[in-house]
This record gives sequence, structure tokens and C-alpha cells, in this order.
Amino acid sequence: MTQQETDTAASVEKAELWHRCCATPVSAPAEDGCRAGHWAIWIYAKANLASGLSSPCCTQKHTYPTMAIRTWAWKRPGWMGRVDGELPCATLVVKGVCFWFVSPPSRIEGPCGILEVRENKVPGHSAWIPPPSVMQPMLPPGIQLTDTLEQMQQGTLMRKVKSKSWKKQRYFKLQEDCMTIWYQSKRTGKTESAFSISDVETVREGHQSEVLQSVAEEFPPERCFTIVFYGRRGNLDLIAGSAEEAQCWVQGLRQLIEVATTMDQKEKIDQWIRDWFQKADKNKDGRMNFKEVQRLLKMMNVDMNEDHALRLFQDADKSESGTLEGEEFVLFYKSLTQREEVLSLFQEFSEDGKKLTLLELVDFLRQEQLEDEGTEELAMELIDKYEPSETARARHVLSADGFLMYLCSPEGSIFNPQHRALWQDMSQPLCHYFISSSHNTYLIEDQIRGQSSIEGYIRALKRGCRCLEVDCWDGPNGEPMVYHGHTFTSKIPFREVTSDYPVILSLENHCSMEQQEVLAQQLKDILGEQLLTTTIDGHVPTQLPSPEELKHKILLKGKKIGRLEDTLDGPGDEAPDVSDNDNGAEAEEEKRRAKKDKESLAQALSDCVIYCKNVPFRGFQEARSHSRPSEISSLSEAKARKLIRDEGNEFVRHNAWQLTRIYPSGMRTDSSNYSPQEMWNVGCQIVALNFQTAGTEMDLCDGLFSQNGCCGYVLKPPFMRDEETLFNPSDPSSREGPGPITLTIQVISGQQLPKVANSKEGAIIDPLVRVEIYGVPADQAHQETKYIENNGFNPRWDETLQFQLHVPELALIRFVVEDYDKTSRNDFVGQFTLAFANIKPGYRHIHLLSKDGTSIPPSSLFVHICITKPPGPEQD
Repeated sequence: MTQQETDTAASVEKAELWHRCCATPVSAPAEDGCRAGHWAIWIYAKANLASGLSSPCCTQKHTYPTMAIRTWAWKRPGWMGRVDGELPCATLVVKGVCFWFVSPPSRIEGPCGILEVRENKVPGHSAWIPPPSVMQPMLPPGIQLTDTLEQMQQGTLMRKVKSKSWKKQRYFKLQEDCMTIWYQSKRTGKTESAFSISDVETVREGHQSEVLQSVAEEFPPERCFTIVFYGRRGNLDLIAGSAEEAQCWVQGLRQLIEVATTMDQKEKIDQWIRDWFQKADKNKDGRMNFKEVQRLLKMMNVDMNEDHALRLFQDADKSESGTLEGEEFVLFYKSLTQREEVLSLFQEFSEDGKKLTLLELVDFLRQEQLEDEGTEELAMELIDKYEPSETARARHVLSADGFLMYLCSPEGSIFNPQHRALWQDMSQPLCHYFISSSHNTYLIEDQIRGQSSIEGYIRALKRGCRCLEVDCWDGPNGEPMVYHGHTFTSKIPFREVTSDYPVILSLENHCSMEQQEVLAQQLKDILGEQLLTTTIDGHVPTQLPSPEELKHKILLKGKKIGRLEDTLDGPGDEAPDVSDNDNGAEAEEEKRRAKKDKESLAQALSDCVIYCKNVPFRGFQEARSHSRPSEISSLSEAKARKLIRDEGNEFVRHNAWQLTRIYPSGMRTDSSNYSPQEMWNVGCQIVALNFQTAGTEMDLCDGLFSQNGCCGYVLKPPFMRDEETLFNPSDPSSREGPGPITLTIQVISGQQLPKVANSKEGAIIDPLVRVEIYGVPADQAHQETKYIENNGFNPRWDETLQFQLHVPELALIRFVVEDYDKTSRNDFVGQFTLAFANIKPGYRHIHLLSKDGTSIPPSSLFVHICITKPPGPEQD
């Protein structure tokens, strides 16, 4: 044996593959039922595969003791196929090494020559082993098959925990695609569930959930971990058999999550194709016959004529094998997803119809996308980033494929990518910002059935929430029971929270005086220097500090005894004076309130309240005369609506210098939400919503706060920051500035829309698009397209919708896709909401979100946006 052959054999031995491969022509009638004249290659693998597996070309099972067998046949010599330890005709992966076989072996003259196989089952035959350079598994981009991932692919027995009493063993396994995990019951062997890595947000080690904390005495933290999913899906709490096994899964999952979150649009689509292939490959032989393809089309929301589908299938079947495998399926998918509307747009700007030169791309960016700054540099960047052909990149041209990739990228999104980052002035007073705020933060369901949970706080913070509600009651052993006080403050994984800007804790205090003292000490001990216990400069403020000045601080909102200056080392020079008209009466009222507060409020807890002292609302005139910037009033939604209706302008002025919190009606026991838009229209900063309840109201909240780095603070428009403003939302003409702008939206097409949840198998949606405008009353509007029958895969609408916006600074635009139903209410398919200020004009993709607000790639809408401003004075 040559040195090269010896090295190759050694690489095989490292992979623990038996080099007992044999290849032999099979003649009819064959003993094992193989079709006559086919070449068959048998692979014996020392792997955890059940023996007696079916062959794709045989009518019966091959059964050999202690061995797994796969066979694969080629219809004609010279065609290269692939073999997989789990999926025949994909790449063989055994212990992380893949092998390519060419048929017939007698014709092989590869770089490593012919390797003679020892202990042949059929003497005198050989198997060809390729050099290590081609021995790579077929994995998603960015994934290297490490020992950790290999161990996860072999599977691990772990305990799934739902409560202290519910701990059951499940067998967890990473699939060969390294993007799917399934688990099954140890007792029944039945697969219970599977989830995609792209559904996983993070992994927490140790007792980082209430469920795992409940079993902390029984299982050490090093064996415990929690898989956290996006959206409202519950966590998966697991206990491994050893610390090593737990670490293997924690590190492996983190590696895969990193890959999934950094995928570009093309990689996401490639992964999406792989996922569909696996779903549709019913018999798991790694290839799809026409029947399976027809089933796939139904799954993908496509209702296609059978003859047309067969033509596409046959065009993609380059090997003429009657099945699609690997690249053939990709070809089929590409023919299915041809974007005629994008191609015609491309050809409009391309002189030869095959490429866009640098100047042609610049023309497109300027004329259609309205990119007027640094356009040539931008064009070069887009070519470098999205052109798949190295030759085209070198020539500074963009192909049709590259053009589509650009349009599907963040730069081609309707959401201005520059506004995703922190882009607003953060040095204004706190009252000049809308602040993302939660009500009943500790709930993850409704108020009647819902359990209180630390997860409510974590989910809210991760969605950008900056004002959380904390309820505290007397607890056993003299310690207050804060939902969930100590847990909340010590166990929230703040590394998962992206914003550095201040958090406001709205304290709902139901504790006795004694336990309030304990609560105050706990807050100081646990939060330490993060808890703000004095003003930032030691003086009584004349205005609220800014988010920038309060970075990394936690502010307590609650009742306070007396005035702020009483907490400090004496009154500051800048303390506001009590007007002469009020002198004695005002002082007496102040003393009476302080005495009453002292009877029910511990001084230590009162001293923790600095910039957010709760005060009752007694009218705007009273507030302007006697209140301070560091005081805040809370209003029910009904009270706020009455004030908006009766005193809209006064409400806007009040919110220019003091904070206001709005909370849901007590009648909303189902945790439903009111519309936050009408409260934002008058500048209310802390508009508290039930984050646990999906729906239009939370879509609006997410839409407003998805900008500015998702920091939870959005700067109000200038006319809402002026204490003397004339603006009243019910009278748009009160806003200084030009007249209404016109927003024109051409809804062109949709791509790979999801099926309706819990729909019947084979059901295909009839999608329509509705565009909804939320803003001041004069701007509230909605229009919708016609519905497209039986096509959720690539529907074309080509319809134009037009809106007038009188106060665009306050407008939110919501795009909703629904499945039309003539007999009942339409079903929700997907949505995307954003502030008008964040819209990019031109040809744009809208990447749809689920009801939970999580992404559903590659589902999107393709639109053209035109914003027409009224003529200026010089144009009149």
C-alpha cells in the first residue's frame, strides 16, 4: 500500500469507519431485490444506526447483525452521487467525516488511487476513499463540525423539567443538518417535538429559571441549563447526567445560535430550503420523487398546475433519475422562486439586461431609492457585499442575483438601517421621551389564569422595556414577597438586556411598615450603586435629568414623605417657591399629606424615591402651580381619554415638563390592551401595556421602540417638547409647519408567506395586504388590496394605496397580511409595524413578523414607497 493510501486509510480509521466497503454490479434477478443493471455501493458504518434499514433502490430490508447498511445505486456510469449515514444520497457523515463515491469504482483514477479493502465481504473488489480536502460534511455556512457537535449528534439522555414534581427523561439529539434538535420519550420511543436553532434566543447555565431553582437542592447548577426561545414560547429546562454533558450542550447550542443569528439573507433562504427538503422527504431517503414534490408545494402554500409542476421537476432532474437530490432540488427551488417583478426592474436600468454597471447602479440608487449622499461609495459597498460572482465584483458590476440579494438585505429594507442604531439625542430631560413601559410585568399570561414569573421581567427587558411594575406584599418570616423581589433583582441575566439607559421600577407597595424597612434594605443591598438614592448633582432639580445622565441607573417610582429637598442635605438654592397666593393653605396641605404618608410609608423606602414621586392628579392648573418636575401622576386609560378629549393642548404642555403614566382599566382581567397611540398623541411618556398579550397594541409598541438601538427611549417631536406649544392632536392645523404629506404605497408582491396556524393539511392561503395608519385622529386610516386565490408562495397584487398624513411625526404604519375568508373573520398571517420617520422610500422589502413579534424568514412583501411633501413657500 502506498503512503498516500496509508494516510487515507488512517483518516478513515480516525473516523471509526470500518473500511469494509464493497462495490459490485448487480445483475437481475438480484437476491436483495435491487433493480437490474444498477451499481450498488454498500456502506457498513460503526455508528448508532438501527440495523435493517431500507434501501432507496431495493424492495426489501437488508439485515446484518450489529451493522447498519445503506445502499445507493447509480443509473449510469460516471455520475457522482452521495451517501449519508442517515439520509442516502446526501453526504455520508460518520463521526464527522464525509465520503464521496463515484460509480463504477473500476473507472476511478482519483488523486489517492484505489485503496484495497481488507476483510472484504466480496473478495477482489475495491472502494475509493477521497483525500481529506473533500471530506467535509454538508453543513450550513459558518458551522464547523466539532467534537461537541458530534457528541450532540449522537444524542444525550437528559431530564426535562416542568416543575418540582414533573421531571421526565427525554432523549435529545442534534440532527445532521446541525440546525434542528429533536427529542423523544425514553419510555415510548416516540418523537415528542423538534425545534430549529433559529427559534432559540439564548441558553442560560445553572439554576437560571424558577423551575430549576425549585429543584436546586436535588440537582447541582453545573448539570442544569435553560433553553430560551424567541417570542412567547415557554422555556425548556433541562438537567444533564453530568456537568460535562451539560457543558457540551450549552457550548454547542451557543455556537449554533451564533451562526443562526449572523446568517445573511441568502444563508437564511438556503437554510429555509434545507428545512423544507427535510419536511417533505417523507421516506427520509435524501431525495424527492414527484409525489413528495407535490406534497412540498402544498406545504409551501403553492397551488400549482400538475403539468407545470412536472415540467419544473423534469427540468431540475439533471441526472434523469426520477428524483431530486442536493443541487437538483436547489435548481427546482430557484425555478419556483423566479422574481419576474425584480428582473424587469433590473432590466429597466441595465443596458444589456445581464448586469448593472457601477454607473447604472448609481442611477438606480439615486432615481428610485432616493439615496443622495455618497451614492457611488454606497454602490461599491453593495457590489462588494451582495454580488455572488468574484469576476463581477472585480469588474464592479452587479448581476441580477446580486441585485435581488441587495433588495432582500437590510439596506433594501423599508426600515432605515441607520435608525436601527442609536441615532437620537439622548441628552434631553427624561420627560421629552416616550418610554417603553410594562403593566403587570410579572405576568406571562392573563391576570386570572396567569402565573407570576421572573420570565415576565426578563422578556419585557429584552424587548426594550424601561419601566417595570413590581408588586410587593407582606411575606412569611418577616420578609416582603416581591413578585419576585430577590429573584428579580439578582437572577435576571442583564447581559441579555441590550440597553444601558435607566430602568424605572414602578413600585406597587402593599407591605406593612416593618416589611417596608426590610424591602428598602434589600433594594439597597442587591442593587447597590445602581439604585439612585440622591439627585445626580445633589441639588433639587428644576428639570428632570436626561437618559444619558442616568445611564446604568435604576429609579424607584413610588410614594414619598414630604418633598425631595427633605431627602437631601437641606433645600437647594434652586427649589421652586410656593406662590404667595397659596402661602399658609399650601403649607398646611403639605404638612397634612406628609403626616398621612408617615403613617403608612417607611422613611427608608421613601428615601429611595428621587425623581419619580407619585402624586395624585388634581388638574393641569394645579400641577402647573404646585407640582415639581420630579413628581409623576398615574392615570387610568379612561381618565386619560377624557383629558385628551377635553384638554388636549394642556395635556401636551403638561407632558413637556413632567412625567405621566397611563395604566390599563381594572376591567381588563384578560390582560387585553388599550391603544397606546392616543396616549402618545398627547406626549404621555409611560404608557404601560400588558407585554404578555400579543395583538395590534403590542405591534404598535414594538414598532415605535424598534428604532434608536431598541434602547426603550424615543425622542418626542419638537412641538411636543415645548411647554408653550399650541399643538392639539384633535386639531392638526395647530402643528406649525407645512401641510399634509402624501404617502403612496405600491404593494407589488409577497414571498413565501407562512401558512395559518393550525390550518388543515393541504390548505393554501388567499392572501391580502392591509395597510393601517395610526396617529392623530385625522390620520387614522386603512386600505387593503384584493385577495389572491390559493397562493401564499409568490402572490402578485400590483395595487397602489395612498394616504394623507397631517402629523407624520406621530404616525405609525402597520402592514398586515391576512388569509381572506368570505364566511368568517380573516386569519392573521404576518405583520410589520414601524414609525413613519423610519421609512426608506423606493423599492423595498418588508420582512414580516409573527403574532409574537418574532421574525418568520424568508416571508416578506415587496413594495414601492413614495413620499410627497407639500410645496414650500418658494414653490407656491
